[in-house]
Formats: sequence, structure tokens, C-alpha cells
Amino acid sequence: MYLSMRFDFRNPAFAGTSMADRYSAALDMAEWADGLGIPASIAVSEHHGSQDGYIPSPALMLAAMAARTKNVRFTVAALIAPFHDPLRIAEDFCVLDNLSKGRVDLIVAGGYAPSEFAMFDVRIKERPKRVTEAVNTLKAAFAGKPFEYRGRTVHITPAPARPGGPMVLMGGASEPAARRAARIADGFVPSSPEFWAFYRDEMLALGKPDPGPGMTGNAEVTALAADPETGWQAMGPYFLHETNAYGAWKADAGEDTPYDIFADVAALKAANRYHVITPQQMITQLKAAPAPAAQFHPLCGGMPIDVAWDSLKLFEHEVLPAFR
Repeated sequence: MYLSMRFDFRNPAFAGTSMADRYSAALDMAEWADGLGIPASIAVSEHHGSQDGYIPSPALMLAAMAARTKNVRFTVAALIAPFHDPLRIAEDFCVLDNLSKGRVDLIVAGGYAPSEFAMFDVRIKERPKRVTEAVNTLKAAFAGKPFEYRGRTVHITPAPARPGGPMVLMGGASEPAARRAARIADGFVPSSPEFWAFYRDEMLALGKPDPGPGMTGNAEVTALAADPETGWQAMGPYFLHETNAYGAWKADAGEDTPYDIFADVAALKAANRYHVITPQQMITQLKAAPAPAAQFHPLCGGMPIDVAWDSLKLFEHEVLPAFR
């Protein structure tokens, strides 16, 4: 059994929860996952200037989570390269790699929300150049040796705890991004599966190992409830907030993302992308899978903390024992 969780810390006003309490709950959840005795990973995302408080500093959160855990692996998914100084990011992740003893990786992406580019006064057309520079800088910095950067020699210290440092993957939703990832990154996480073929094609053309038939990020959300209808009543408004907030960014950007805008919870439920199921239904699904892997977005869309814990505890007490 493998467990993965992701957090983005949306906290809309109607949730009625302080951000401090939401952060504290996520740290408790990380420690809870670490204590289950199974392989686990946590991903934290990044966006900027969001009215619902979407976390802008995922590395800080992962530092806190790393201090509360010993085995959980972490990923920033994704770091939006155009808004960061590459050397400062390299320094932060070298420190984080030491703090976590080599348990952190990152996905580098170009971003898409126009409001963020306006906030940082960055032109959207600069994304490919800035992503390429960020990935190349991180890879060079994590080697632990001096390297050339913008015409001068620099040396990022301290060196990472893990030889070679964190894995530097790339996200993207275009053929150029897929082929760029094959050339310069440690892997590719497309937002839509059709872009994997370009990545694989470029890897083979470069004489690199075949990455296999495909992978993509999974934007679906599954939560547990003893009674799914009651669960939908408690969770539906927060699922709706998440998809509509992402959908608004998608509409503004005119780019391909997995999120759409829905008029109400009933329409969202019918779309079958958010799922509230019983523990027994999850057991059945996981046993039918080639390798059982449970995925949770516990605080999705500003989910009440107690509701989130109810879902996780059902996993711990009713699902997990079926795989011991």
C-alpha cells in the first residue's frame, strides 16, 4: 500500500477556519502519515495572490513537515519558475534537502494564471526561457560544485545531503514543454496525458532510457465517508470552490487544465471527477489495481478540518487493515 496526499491550502472566507489552524492541521496530517508504517508522499503546490490564501511558499511548508516526519517523501508540485530567482531557489532547496535528509523533489513549471504574471511584472512569453534557466541552474547547483551562471562563476552552499540533490522534474501542457523536459530535466509530469508521447519520443531520439507508456498528474479527488450522500453534503461546497477557482484561472489563461466551472454541487457531482466513497468501495478499487495506491487531498477547497480528519481516519482504521 502506498499513500499520497497533496495540499494547496485554499481557505475561502466561507470555510470559517484561520490559516494558522489549517497549516497546523496539515502538519499533524503529515506526522499522521509518517506513523502509518507504509510508504507515503506529500505534494504541496504554489500560486500567488489568490484571495483564498493558496500557499505561495511551498518550500517553507515542506521544511515544517520535514521537521515533523522521518520517512515521508515530499514534492513541490509545482514550483512556478518565472517568479523566482534561480540561485535563491537553489539555496533554499539545498537547505531543505539537508533538513529532510534527502526526502524532497520538485516539479518546475511555467505557470499560467495571468494575474500572477501581472503581480510579478513578468511577461508570459518569457516562460520557456525562465523555466529552462531555472532547471539548468538547479541541476548545476545540486551537483555541489562551482558553475557558470549569467557569465560568472557561482557556487551554491551548502551542498545537498543527497548526492546530486533533489530530483528536478518539469511540468507542462505542450509539445515544446515535453521535449524540453526530455532534454534538461529528470522527468516530466504532464497536466494532460496526450503530451507524454512527445516526451517519450524526444527521450528515445536523444538515446535516453525509454520512460515507458505514460504518466500524468492526477487531478481527481477522492474522500471517504461512512455515508457518501452525507459526505457530499459536507464536502461538496469545498469541491465546488476548488474547481471553480481553478476554472477561473483556466478561463483567464485560455490554457488546458483539468478544471472547469460548474453551476452547483449537483452538476459537479455528475461530472464524476470528485468522489466520495465508502471504505469498502476504496478497498475494492485498490485491490483491483496493479499496485494499491491511495490518494487524498484532505483539505481540498477549504475543507473543514474535522471533516478531513474523518476521511483520513476511515482510511487508517477501515481501509489500511485490509492490506496489512
